[in-house]
Amino acid sequence: MLASPLVAENVVADDAALTNVYVGRADVDAAGDRGWLLGHFKPLGDVRHSEDVEIKWGVHPRGDERAQWVTGEHRTALLILISGRFRVELPGRSVVLAEQGDYIVWGHGVDHSWHAEEESVVLTVRWPSVADYAAPAPDAGPVARGDQPARGDQPARTGGGPGRRARGVTGRE
Repeated sequence: MLASPLVAENVVADDAALTNVYVGRADVDAAGDRGWLLGHFKPLGDVRHSEDVEIKWGVHPRGDERAQWVTGEHRTALLILISGRFRVELPGRSVVLAEQGDYIVWGHGVDHSWHAEEESVVLTVRWPSVADYAAPAPDAGPVARGDQPARGDQPARTGGGPGRRARGVTGRE
């Protein structure tokens, strides 16, 4: 019989091995930090702290959206659909992730927005993990932490992104 991945086996290990391991559940841990499981915003010394990469377990109810476009992106992003139906809007193009495992990658400078067409779970990996960078909050007020945990005030980013209504160009390519 296999042990549950969340049940620790009784093994003898040194202190470093015990302090450099974190075991959790994405849905539970993500709820406490706006979906983010790993990145620069986790406390120093926490094995989930990283300056190199950010990982998010995004749970989006049907109709959830980023109405304001993210512009001037400084990172590369990979989104993988776990469940649901999730649309990513790009300049001049709309991409629908419709089947488990569908994914999209975009690089630096690609403006984007998104919409959950159905209740969706999306795994997001972004790199690098950039401190003091965030997408605009839905109200685009002066404290814009968009989709990352709050870590201080910063100016909001503005812009609607070119091709905002690029409907009809849907597909996986």
